[in-house]
Amino acid sequence: MRAKYFYGYNIVAAGFIIQGVCIGAMFTYGVFFKEFQAEFGWSRAMISGASSLGFLMMGAFGILAGRLNDKIGPRIIIMVSGTSLGLGYLFMSMLQTPWQLYVMYGLLAGIGFSTHDVITLSTVARWFLKRRGMITGIVKVGTGLGQLTVPLIAAAFIAKYGWRTSYIILGAVVLFTLVAVAQIMRRDPREMGLLPDGGINGSDSPGNGSTEQGVSLRAAVRTRQFWTMCVAQFSIFFCLLTMIVHIVPHGTDLGLPAGTAAGVLATIGGVSMLGRIVMGITNDRIGGKRSLIICFIVLLCGLIWLQIAEGAWMLFVFGAIYGFAHGGFFTVVSPTVAELFDTGSHGVLFGIILFCGTIGGAIGPLLGGYIFDLTGSYQTLFLILTGVTVVGFALIIMLRPLQGAGEKSGSE
Repeated sequence: MRAKYFYGYNIVAAGFIIQGVCIGAMFTYGVFFKEFQAEFGWSRAMISGASSLGFLMMGAFGILAGRLNDKIGPRIIIMVSGTSLGLGYLFMSMLQTPWQLYVMYGLLAGIGFSTHDVITLSTVARWFLKRRGMITGIVKVGTGLGQLTVPLIAAAFIAKYGWRTSYIILGAVVLFTLVAVAQIMRRDPREMGLLPDGGINGSDSPGNGSTEQGVSLRAAVRTRQFWTMCVAQFSIFFCLLTMIVHIVPHGTDLGLPAGTAAGVLATIGGVSMLGRIVMGITNDRIGGKRSLIICFIVLLCGLIWLQIAEGAWMLFVFGAIYGFAHGGFFTVVSPTVAELFDTGSHGVLFGIILFCGTIGGAIGPLLGGYIFDLTGSYQTLFLILTGVTVVGFALIIMLRPLQGAGEKSGSE
């Protein structure tokens, strides 16, 4: 017997919106970047540092959020983080000094960003088993839609109303939307008398156990696989979040109008939607390791192309290649964690892995700004990104599944 309508699809819709709002807002930082330079005369390293702090806070609070999600569920957590993000953007309209940038964006917005992946994807992993990769991809399409539309909207608002008013509009929309959508979220189907994929308690649907299984946090941190995923995620975020911050300034440095450079960022978001769906389906068919290998190969191709990209069309080609890899990575990692360790402690394990990634995401943009301030070019940075990608690629090639069912000891 199956329910006529599975509440899990509400979780998918809510996760889609949360992803789009949070990451769409995050992607606007590159659009506002030169507005800060023009008004305050701040260096790129200083401005990049605020985004690096935001990424670091995103990862650090993501661990706490993941642990709380394992215990109490997502609704209250999304309300708190959504309020923090909305207020951070509202306060950005009053920005005057560097310390305010670091508090408003680095701290408040960083806390707001912390739940978009660890909460939505961990929750989806509990609601769906058979199509986990595809469903995760659908949720992550929300991210791509946000990346595609919000930076362009922000650029248009800045051109018409100025950057301060634009932050007021963004902050109000973010605050209202995230608090409202949070009301839909539920930790897992069991608290509603259901089972993953739409089963009902008491049914004999295969694979629908009555208790949640998984490798505990204590057991997972003793495995090579866990730390391999942590370091690989460091390399992924080091590259991906660096490009989010610096691709628009790089485009304008090459002579592109600000709107065209924002279009490269939007292209990344648009094509990432394809990457999320394709790699989500691919993950269901060939598994997480092989899917991650494909993403690393595509990312390497994009970074190699970037070394020679000069004109607008070449940057848009880069945006398309890179966007596919970007979307694939952010879709595949969560199902891979569930594939390796199951879902009992998925929230905290995924949160720790994301935190390791955000350490890379904090270092990369800051290093990129420092390199540009020192050399007047991003070429050295692009070479470093390529090398870091090769390291992550090698680690995933060596990734092996956990051996022995005895390592599964339930969630802590």
